[in-house]
Order: sequence, then structure tokens, then C-alpha cells
Amino acid sequence: MNSVSSTGLILRTRPLTETSLIVHWLTPDLGRVATVAKGARRPQSVFRGKLDLFYEADFSFARSRRSELHTLREVSLRRTHSRLREDLHALQQAAYCTTLLEQTTETETPIPTLHALFQSLLTEVVSGAGEPRTVLAFEAKLLVELGQQPDIAEVKLSPGSRQIYTRLETEDWPALARLKLSEGQEVELRQFLHGFLIYHLGRIPKGRGDALQGEAG
Repeated sequence: MNSVSSTGLILRTRPLTETSLIVHWLTPDLGRVATVAKGARRPQSVFRGKLDLFYEADFSFARSRRSELHTLREVSLRRTHSRLREDLHALQQAAYCTTLLEQTTETETPIPTLHALFQSLLTEVVSGAGEPRTVLAFEAKLLVELGQQPDIAEVKLSPGSRQIYTRLETEDWPALARLKLSEGQEVELRQFLHGFLIYHLGRIPKGRGDALQGEAG
């Protein structure tokens, strides 16, 4: 088994045995990778405190020749995005975007721009920017990266909503933070993306409604 090193975000963890965890990573150079952290659930494990949702870390693993489940070797934390353990709405947004990303990508298929997009999404959510437009922008930007974006000139949107959608696709998060949507525009864009995603993906992951609610909603 050859050893591989990367930097990644933990998208998901689940128990494998009484003592081991399966950890799913999103990396810029390897795509989505699954590893088994042997003994991680033991009190004295070297992985203790290093493996949780949306942690970012440098890590290494021994690649398996028989499956896509590799053996985790070392983990060095970079950041924990601790706000996601304190803010339910922020966690709901991150969780929905994770599921959408998983649904639209293949394992071990590198798409560096998607890693960068998701990393920037987490930074935005952790900063407290829990507006519905954050999720709408992630959906629009993800479609661009997948090459499945709508032909904005042909879609049935009002002129104002069409302009806003173009900004959701192209502008960075600081610029989008200054973007103001009317209630009607927000509803229109929610419904448009809902229909577009279902048409192209077949279904939408659970949790979209919660993720699109305002923090007070």
C-alpha cells in the first residue's frame, strides 16, 4: 500500500466498528476520498479530537488496492469551524450543501474548483452570513462548475431576478453580502433553482427548506 498525503475537509463521519470510524474527505487534488480511522473511537486514540464534521486538516493515508476505503495514517488539524457546533442554522446550511456536493460528484475525481467553492462556502457560513442567498449562490456556482448552468437569457425569470441570478453565479462572497433581494425575488429564485435542480439532478437532497430559512425563520 502506497502512502498519500493531502489537505481536506471532513464531509461526513460514521462508525465502522466499535473502535473505528469511516471519514469522508473533500480534497483539492484527489476529490472525495473515504478513509478508515482505525481505533479512532478509543479514548487514547491518536485521532482523538481531530475528526469531526467540517474540520480541515492535513492528512495522510495508505491507499487500498482492493477498495475505495483507505487507511488513515496521520491527521494535523488546520481549523475546526467551531461555529458550526454552536449555530444550528449554519450547520443546516453546511450540511445541505455537503449533500448536494456529494450527489453531484464522483468519488476520487479531482475538481479543485469545487473544493475551493465549498471551502469558501464554509468560511461564509461560519462568519455568520446565514442568509438564504448564501445557499442560492452555492447552488448557482455549483451548477457553473458542473457545466450545467442555465442559459440565463432563456429562463423564465423577471428582469430583476435574472440580473440577481447572474450575480449569484459570478460574484464573490463579499460582493454577494451587499446584495439585497426583495421577498418576491427570493421566492422566485428559490422556485426557479428548485425546478432546475430537480430537472437536471432528478431530486434535491433533504434539508433545502431548513437551509434556505433566515436565521429567525
